Amino acid sequence: MPPNIQTGFRALADPTRRDILHLLAGGEQTIAGLTTHFDMTRAAVKKHLNVLSDGGLVTTRTQGRERLNALDPNGLEPLRDWIGFFEQFWDEKLSNLKSAIESKD
Repeated sequence: MPPNIQTGFRALADPTRRDILHLLAGGEQTIAGLTTHFDMTRAAVKKHLNVLSDGGLVTTRTQGRERLNALDPNGLEPLRDWIGFFEQFWDEKLSNLKSAIESKD
């Protein structure tokens, strides 16, 4: 069952998890590798990774003795689609602003 939008937004709600996603956007990393970027324990980073995984934003694969974590861009699609619905309102506001500016000329 794919994660729902609520778990995705919950995962993105925390700044540390957003930072982890930025790091994983650069490529796969182990928990130990991620931990070097934060002032927290491996266990705390693992908890953040679990929330990101529950939200469908991170995948983990085993390579030998290591577990490699990676950004799953497919997990961002439902969130992007949900937010994308509201672009119509931004587009309308920008169009109105453009018309107002052009009418002053």
